[in-house]
Parts: sequence; C-alpha cells; structure tokens
Amino acid sequence: MNNKLPAEQVLSLADQVACELREDIIGGRLLPGMALIEADLTRRYNASRNTVREALHQLGREGLTSYVRNKGVMVRRMGLAEVRDLFLVRRALEIQAILGSKPLRDYQSDSMLGAIEAAELARDREDWQAFGTHSLRFHQHIVGLLRSPLLDAFFTNIAAQMRLVFAVAPDEENFQRPWLERDCEIHDLLAAGRRHEAAEAMTRYLDDSEHALLDLFSHPARG
Repeated sequence: MNNKLPAEQVLSLADQVACELREDIIGGRLLPGMALIEADLTRRYNASRNTVREALHQLGREGLTSYVRNKGVMVRRMGLAEVRDLFLVRRALEIQAILGSKPLRDYQSDSMLGAIEAAELARDREDWQAFGTHSLRFHQHIVGLLRSPLLDAFFTNIAAQMRLVFAVAPDEENFQRPWLERDCEIHDLLAAGRRHEAAEAMTRYLDDSEHALLDLFSHPARG
C-alpha cells in the first residue's frame, strides 16, 4: 500500500497536523484519555492555533478525539459499541479485499512480509506496542488489495481506532502475541492463490479478535 499522495493532492497544514496525530495514535504514542493541548501542539508543529483547532476538529469527526468539559480535547476512549462497529467495518473491507483480490504481486507480498518481519523484530525485543502497530500495518496492506486510495485513507482511521481499542488490554503481550502466526497464515494462503481459504482464515481471525476484545471490555479487571 502506498501512502504517498500525488503532487496535486498536497495536504494543507491542518491536514498534515491531523495526519501526524493520527500516526501517533496508530503508533501507540497517544493513548486514550491523553490531553491534546493546543499550546503544546502549536509549538510542536509551528502552526497557528486555528490550524491546530482545525486538525483537532478533523480528528473529532473521525472519532479519534472527544471534547471533555473542563479538560479540553482528549484522545478518545472506546467502548463496546465502537468495538462491534469497527469489526463490522473490518469484515466488510478485509474479507472483500481478499475475495476480490488477484494473485499477489511481488510488491504486495513484500509489503505484507515487511509488516510481518517488523512484528517479529518487535516481538523479539518484547516491544508489544510496536508489535500491535505492525500487525495493523499488515491489515492495512490487506485492504490495499482493493486498490482504492479512498478506502486506504478510510482504513487508516479504522486502524487508529483499533489502536485505541487495544489500549484496554492490561497485558499487551498476552493479547498481541497470538496474532502473528495468523497474519503469516493469511499471507501464505494469498501468496498461494488460495483466496477462499484466506478469507476463511481472516473470518476466524476477526471473530476471535472481536471476541477477545469484547471480553476485555466486559471484564476490565481480567488479563
């Protein structure tokens, strides 16, 4: 998946700030409940308050931030309803991407393997936050099989919301570790041209992931 925009689609400064903040969420650097303070952001991005406010409003429309009275703009905390909705979207996009895909081109396979290898390195150094980010990158490459820049951009937001959902897990290693082997299985089935089996594997993956997260949200003391 290519995240670069053509020259005619150069981002505004507000879009750039929003993009950076979104990537900080996907990367696990901004966690649910963290305050996004305008004065700090204007200094960080050398941007006006109006630009920062526009970026924060954009993230609010995307469901990544919320306004809390007397506290200001915060990174959003997700709930059960959001988890169910996110997986509804993920099934629609990821399974359709697999079923409608053509034989993997080298660059598509390389992108997926790059995310898997990065996850393996994160696992080896026990950086489970990075591990989760690279797993999300793998699934972004799955959606990239649809070859739709609009859906790529939309799924970037879904990935950011998923990262906020992951934050509920009290034991990231226990939650994240099992998914790598399954990402590998899905890639290998796609590389072998076995789309329907890959779609079935993805269905099981999403079903199990949703169940695990719903259980965590329903029993926050567990883990």
